[in-house]
Amino acid sequence: MSTEIKAPVFPESVAEGTVATWHKQPGEACARDELIVDIETDKVVLEVVAPADGVIEEVLKNEGDTVESGEIIGRFKEGAAGESKPAEGKKDESKSEAPTEEGKSEAASGDAILSPAARKLAEENNVDPNAIKGTGKDGRVTKEDVQNHVENAKSSGASAAPKPAAGMPEVNVSAGERPEKRVPMTRLRASIAKRLVNAQQSAAMLTTFNEVNMAPIMELRKQYQESFVKRHGIKLGFMSFFTKAATEALKRFPAVNASIDGNDMVYHGYQDIGVAVSTDRGLVVPVLRDSDAMGLADIEKKIVEYGTKAKEGKLAIEDMTGGTFTITNGGIFGSLISTPILNPPQTAILGMHKIQERPMAVNGKVEIQPMMYLALSYDHRMIDGKEAVQFLVAIKEMLEDPARILLDV
Repeated sequence: MSTEIKAPVFPESVAEGTVATWHKQPGEACARDELIVDIETDKVVLEVVAPADGVIEEVLKNEGDTVESGEIIGRFKEGAAGESKPAEGKKDESKSEAPTEEGKSEAASGDAILSPAARKLAEENNVDPNAIKGTGKDGRVTKEDVQNHVENAKSSGASAAPKPAAGMPEVNVSAGERPEKRVPMTRLRASIAKRLVNAQQSAAMLTTFNEVNMAPIMELRKQYQESFVKRHGIKLGFMSFFTKAATEALKRFPAVNASIDGNDMVYHGYQDIGVAVSTDRGLVVPVLRDSDAMGLADIEKKIVEYGTKAKEGKLAIEDMTGGTFTITNGGIFGSLISTPILNPPQTAILGMHKIQERPMAVNGKVEIQPMMYLALSYDHRMIDGKEAVQFLVAIKEMLEDPARILLDV
């Protein structure tokens, strides 16, 4: 029986999507609930799975094509027996002609053992598929294999030479040659660009700075890290302290926790804090709902959960919808100071940065202290400079004396 393969029903905030990757090709066997195609929207990647055991009968929308909510993108034949892998004959032929290691290496870059998603990820990260050991069926290189290879290369510093910029071809060129590669902007990247430009053009954005002595937080973590891990099964990080400090400060300064809707100012009686997460596809901001009711361990666990989802492209639109305030941490990449851009319709965003030891005057003496610059970008239409400065000072004071967070002083 032939059935239609349809794009998922998009939320109201999403108008259309793009076919990102067909994981199965026409004639290829599929198991029930097996991933067959990814649909990329300007917020998340939505997955479409096989409705039953069978084969892909026809592909109506190719990779890169635009699709609307619920639109037919292909046809599926339920109960039909298909090939376990496409281009079987081609693979056998290559084996018989060249049963050597070189032949195997050449075959590794073909459709027979490199999935479309894996090939796309390998191209984006300038990875040679021949260098990756496939763990999929019949030695197929999966998307996860490529991702693990990229992460291992980063952690081990495998490449001593500087890598080319993302999207640039990694080739040996002669002097005088100037290679270029044109890559279409993904929907997520285009959406990020549009939102950031709109934020700068529509808001009266201003940034105020301060610095915080991280020694008290670092000492607290050192003292209780072992018992915290034993009790909660997760490490105590810095982000949970910043989230709790921001939550308490938002209660004191409601304008910083507000948003602008046309000519209306919307004050929120709750704190939903977005935490910016960097992924291969771009920056996403999942939201910690009701952060006031969350403990440090709850925050840490949720951040790890969101980070894993973001890495695997599994974040749902509900995970990133709303939010009354955002925290972004450029310090993990080495940023010393920056001016973060607002996340509309929010009116403020807090930027964390690199912890750096600096000579500080303490009680008339010079001491070396681990310091971090903080930046608060805010919409001056909604927030006065006095409120912005006092809000940032409140966060600084709570971080330098964590007992303030518990005592609300």
